[in-house]
Amino acid sequence: HLHVPQRGGKSMAENRAMQHVDTPFVVFTDANTTLNPEAVRELVKHYQDPKVGAVSGEKKITTPDSAPGAGEGLYWKYESFLKRCDSRIYSLMGAAGELVSFRSALFAPLEPDTILDDFVQSLRIVQQGYRVVYEPLAYASESASASLPEEMERKIRICAGGWQSMSRLTALLNPLRQPVVSFLYISHRVLRWSLTPLALALLLPLSLGLAVALGGIYWVLLAGQVLFYGAAWRGWRAGGAGHTHPLLVVSLFFSMMNVAVFLGFRRWVRKAQPAAWAKASRQPSLAGS
Repeated sequence: HLHVPQRGGKSMAENRAMQHVDTPFVVFTDANTTLNPEAVRELVKHYQDPKVGAVSGEKKITTPDSAPGAGEGLYWKYESFLKRCDSRIYSLMGAAGELVSFRSALFAPLEPDTILDDFVQSLRIVQQGYRVVYEPLAYASESASASLPEEMERKIRICAGGWQSMSRLTALLNPLRQPVVSFLYISHRVLRWSLTPLALALLLPLSLGLAVALGGIYWVLLAGQVLFYGAAWRGWRAGGAGHTHPLLVVSLFFSMMNVAVFLGFRRWVRKAQPAAWAKASRQPSLAGS
């Protein structure tokens, strides 16, 4: 009943699978992840609260000694911090597709071309008046991308999905409906995928103009930006070799993420991003060694 020969993407697979689910809760994970033994128990305990509609677990990277692994691991530490904050205030603004659970009755079929199924599904649950909470004791482990180009392609896909998601979740921008949700969504997601990359793109030429016109401290600020982006460029050209120091990792992956926003926007506008994931090479996991 569930198998079809052609690849249609995760959203189509979820829509098809949910037609056969008869349990009150469902857990989704990715095929390339490993869950800790207590994961499901830690997720479902939150459903004692009737206002909890979904629970997101944590993602852990098992190959931290490479540039892709170090960058992705650092990003998920930051993202986990934001998830804890969002959960304490009210609700997460998107669940981790590597490990997410929700009430089966709240599932709404996704558009077949949905790129970020976990993000859209969890926020549509929030739109129904339920909370999405974070459970760090339930986690999914996976290895990082095998190379920087593959990691960049993954980020572009995510950003294309981010633009698509924002176009489909416009109701969350209305603070009159759900003021707290709107604030969390705009500050955590919308600004990151729209205004922040644009501001960064304008900052460097503006800093140059201020340095030439006014001198002084503006030359120092310009030099700092040049060094930051220079380190990122050097790391990219070297394929990440030697870029596992936190400062170098931050410059490289911060730059990659913001460039990916523009490339993802172009891909979304052109409708060039398929819903089905292109299988990426992964580094050998330390968890299995």
